[in-house]
Amino acid sequence: MKLIRFGEIGRERPGLWLGEGRRVAAPDFCGDYGEAFFESGGLSRLAEWAAGDLSGAEEVPEGVRWGAAVARPSKIVCVGLNYRAHAEETGAALPGEPVLFMKASSAWSGPFDDVWLPPGSLKLDWEVELAAVIGRRLCRVDREEALAGVAGYGVMNDYSERSWQKERGGQWSKGKSGDRFAPFGPWLATADEVREPGSLGLQLWLNGELRQNSGTSDLIFGVGEVLSYISQFMTLLPGDVVSTGTPAGVGAGQVPERYLRVGDVVEACVEGLGRQRQRVVLAPESK
Repeated sequence: MKLIRFGEIGRERPGLWLGEGRRVAAPDFCGDYGEAFFESGGLSRLAEWAAGDLSGAEEVPEGVRWGAAVARPSKIVCVGLNYRAHAEETGAALPGEPVLFMKASSAWSGPFDDVWLPPGSLKLDWEVELAAVIGRRLCRVDREEALAGVAGYGVMNDYSERSWQKERGGQWSKGKSGDRFAPFGPWLATADEVREPGSLGLQLWLNGELRQNSGTSDLIFGVGEVLSYISQFMTLLPGDVVSTGTPAGVGAGQVPERYLRVGDVVEACVEGLGRQRQRVVLAPESK
């Protein structure tokens, strides 16, 4: 199944992407795609409904906004320097353990929403990533149990303000957590549709020019290894998101460096998981 959410910001409803341009609303008894949904067997309820006759399902009109494919998670855990070529382009040594950082859940946004360039931002960068959504509680689990606990996978762009991340002291979080710095979707493909997360292609285009073109085969730490590792330090809850790192080709790795400007258009995709698109606009002064 391909799970979607649609509607105005803050009023999204759950649904399914059926392909060939068809989106349908999920029934009310399924609930929104958040922690309670995944923890209570919501995927099974949804699959049972989806296996029936959907000819009479409520259609989502064309032009209705796509929301993030799952509801805002309790936490977004990210992995840095997890692609060999990306570590090399930054001049960093290959890490001996996964490099973890947190991204504020308030960065969560839809796959086609504008990305906001914050006041004072000088080095806004792009990072296409494969993200895993957790389907059940994972606490100190091994690799196999971790993979079995994944509800599904989606595309995330880990937008990063590099000057805030690296030049302002402290941890990376303040350069990673701007509003709309975590667009997710267009859909969440359930784990049964992604047989081998270690062999997926990733691409990102800036204004139509291919900037990132790699695959998860270049991961230093695979999805199961990353999830198991994280679970040793914190409990991953249903609906939590783990973004597994970005390949080479980020703006900070260009010669000369290239950062995002107002009017730029970024498109990102992961094989089988759809393609998202954001236009860079100035962030509002207040919200």
